[in-house]
Amino acid sequence: MPSGTIISKGYQTVVPAKIRKAHKIMPGDVLEWIDSEEGILVQPRKKRTLKDIIGLVKAEGDAVESKKRVQKGLR
Repeated sequence: MPSGTIISKGYQTVVPAKIRKAHKIMPGDVLEWIDSEEGILVQPRKKRTLKDIIGLVKAEGDAVESKKRVQKGLR
């Protein structure tokens, strides 16, 4: 069943509680808005914790590329 919210004058909206709970959306998480031919897709991107990133960066290699991969949620 679809959930709806109203856009405020400041172009803000609220994520419905049912959606927040079902997808464990927490303060600090980012909602990515993706424009497609079918419409708008809103997708959560979880905030990374130290536990999430341990072991992602290798001793050798390009640190900038490693950082970009982490920001995109890739391992």
